[in-house]
Amino acid sequence: MSLFITCPVASVERASAFYEALGWPQNPDHSGDGVACFAIGNARAEQFVMLVSRDSYASVGGTEDLIGGPGTPSKVTVSFDLGSQEEVDALVERARAAGGRIGDTDDYPFMYQRQFDDPDGYHYSPFWMKPAPGA
Repeated sequence: MSLFITCPVASVERASAFYEALGWPQNPDHSGDGVACFAIGNARAEQFVMLVSRDSYASVGGTEDLIGGPGTPSKVTVSFDLGSQEEVDALVERARAAGGRIGDTDDYPFMYQRQFDDPDGYHYSPFWMKPAPGA
């Protein structure tokens, strides 16, 4: 099963530059005029972020009141695991360099997790699950 998270954005071009800076590959099969699709993590991923202009998003029935903006908190958190604490830190630092807002760091005995928002206010929480003690 593939997962597509559709995000209305102020500028598809600006938003695309942010996701390119994260190192996420654009999927040309699902991108086009006013829409850009990025695989979360790597080109083989089955999870995608779809960046759509607010006007295009509003043209889909029943979505008018769902379109927020950078000042509107995200109603969902997109969480995904990475292979190490260093990978989590590197991704968050790329987000910072690309203009993302960096949030908290949580270092639990079982998991390391960080937070960032993209320029349109979408919230991401990459994490690394620590190996069990003695494993």
